[in-house]
Amino acid sequence: QVQLHESGGGLVQAVGSLTLSCAVSGITFSRVDMAWYRQAPGKEREFVAAIDRIGTGSKYGDSVRGRFIISRDAVKSIMTLKMDSLKPEDTATYFCAGDRLGNSDRWNRYATNIESYNYWGRGTQVTVSS
Repeated sequence: QVQLHESGGGLVQAVGSLTLSCAVSGITFSRVDMAWYRQAPGKEREFVAAIDRIGTGSKYGDSVRGRFIISRDAVKSIMTLKMDSLKPEDTATYFCAGDRLGNSDRWNRYATNIESYNYWGRGTQVTVSS
């Protein structure tokens, strides 16, 4: 059974930093493309960042590019999201997602599509105070 478990959320002041982690089990981590999404109350789930199974390719949503960094640790089967310069509008529940998207061309084409991912964690809350 594939399980994704997020951790690291909490309350932080604006311009502060926070690092989220996603632990993956039940599947060979090196074969899974991973992503972070977030959802604020009353809003649709939004793409944040994605990383390919090798860890050499990454994509970011426009609202977080330059402030967030996605990475993965193949030994620990963990994906992380380092978030700097946090803003109140970053407040949301953050979800990790994973699936096998295919070759690099397919990853480039579909990595930001929420429909690409069938494995999801339950989320971790991030609240940024002004």
